[in-house]
Amino acid sequence: MPTVSSHVAHALSAHVSHVFGVMGNGNAYFLDAVERETGAVFTAVRHEAGGVVAADAHYRASKRLAAATSTYGAGFTNTLTSLAEAAQARVPLVLVVGDEPTSGPRPWDVDQIALASAVGARTYTVGRTDAAATTVIAIEHALQYRLPVVLAIPYDVAAAEAGPLAPAPAPTLPATVAPAGEFARAQIAEIARALAAAERPFLLAGRGAWLADAGAALGELAAATGALTASTALGRGIFPDARFDLGVAGGFGADRAMALVREADVAVVFGASLNQFTMRFGELFAPGTRVFQVDVAPAATHPNVGGYVRADAGLVARELVAQLAASGDAVRAGGWRETAELADARAYEPGEVAAPDGRLDPRSTARRIAELLPEDRVVVSDGGHFIGWANMYWPVAAPDRMMMVGTAFQSIGQGFPSVAGAAAARPDATIVLTTGDGGGLMAIADLETAIRTAGGRGVAVVWNDAAYGAEVNLYGLKGLAEGPMRIPEVDFAAAARAYGAEGVVVRELAELEALADWAARPVAERPFLLLDCRISGDVIAPYQQEIIRVNSR
Repeated sequence: MPTVSSHVAHALSAHVSHVFGVMGNGNAYFLDAVERETGAVFTAVRHEAGGVVAADAHYRASKRLAAATSTYGAGFTNTLTSLAEAAQARVPLVLVVGDEPTSGPRPWDVDQIALASAVGARTYTVGRTDAAATTVIAIEHALQYRLPVVLAIPYDVAAAEAGPLAPAPAPTLPATVAPAGEFARAQIAEIARALAAAERPFLLAGRGAWLADAGAALGELAAATGALTASTALGRGIFPDARFDLGVAGGFGADRAMALVREADVAVVFGASLNQFTMRFGELFAPGTRVFQVDVAPAATHPNVGGYVRADAGLVARELVAQLAASGDAVRAGGWRETAELADARAYEPGEVAAPDGRLDPRSTARRIAELLPEDRVVVSDGGHFIGWANMYWPVAAPDRMMMVGTAFQSIGQGFPSVAGAAAARPDATIVLTTGDGGGLMAIADLETAIRTAGGRGVAVVWNDAAYGAEVNLYGLKGLAEGPMRIPEVDFAAAARAYGAEGVVVRELAELEALADWAARPVAERPFLLLDCRISGDVIAPYQQEIIRVNSR
């Protein structure tokens, strides 16, 4: 007779193809059912946090729901930082966990419902008679609210008989948010009039626009208005015409490109939360710019927004195109985007061959790596000072090809297990990890996971400055003791070789030719490659300089 765990596994696998995690007492029966009875693929990671990270990265790379799993107690508490990151980043996933028996907690149990709630995740607990239905409800919640959920299986019911299996019901998917009411329709008309009259229109799009599949509609709107465009860090590549795109807005943006944004007289923002980094701490737009926002949040998310429409980005973009066409408003000849020097504006500082301290300049290192990486790359990023280098110098083709797991919760140590999720979601792409030495050491157990799951499709770049760079930049400059901020220099290349990868210590730009040699080999004939780049900590990323200025006011 099928067990409660079988019912959960069957209902989950009807909607989820990949499960990531660590087996323990609390989820042993669930994983047995996944392996023996379903078509879902289980990928073992080496730390429970890595299971959540991998499921998170899988969704960001594919828009497809994935699951993580851990045991109860200590296994569950190990997931909390990664669960908080998924909640802050609004990434749906299902974390299947063991839990205390229905008779009450044992000495090693904790209040998992309270802990999950504290980081923004709701818990659904299955029983002997409702396991499949509860599983589907949990999936619905994750998709409806774009949040992680916890699906708990009490220890004493995991192997209990639960009756015959039945086809899993389909979850009710969230409806597209359409403009509602006269005010929203009037606001859309106002945006159309503002764009038609604008001399220097600007469109900004974020991850929400990608989730709404709004890229084509936004491209039509940009063409209809003659607008310059840009994206947030999580929306890069969403505009189909790169000729008039300024790249990433905010702290990762090129200075001259951001100066052009400040010339805009009308700006319309689609599916972007306008956080402090995108907004350059309030200085992205000039005081005279009329700023409109289109998003599914309940209200505008920044005080600089003068007009707000709560609706799906794609719906509103298409409506604006239709209204502009119906009104007969044409793009002014010789408009803003035809006269702006965009190629020069998008350029970043090239960096030096070496920094003054003799170590690698991360700017020139990042530029050279970008020249050598395969074009089909999907980039996954840990958190830390180094995030500026990949975000500035490594262009990607679409929003689902650059993901930063950890930055929403400002955490580090999420990098290596991200590779497993992205590799499963994009089995034909090259997976490139960018991580620091601090976060890399924190996640070192899942270096093995990254090597095993990506194989010859995987590259890891470790920005090794023997420090927690962000802390040195923020607090070392204030005169605080730097001893706790420094890390003894670690040989990540040797660690990678111990796990079966190719590891290369890079002290000079010429040594990056190892990446060229690797890329030239057939995927099946090459191992995972780790580049241990010994960079200077004295070169501070522009976004970090911005943070330093704000914190010194």
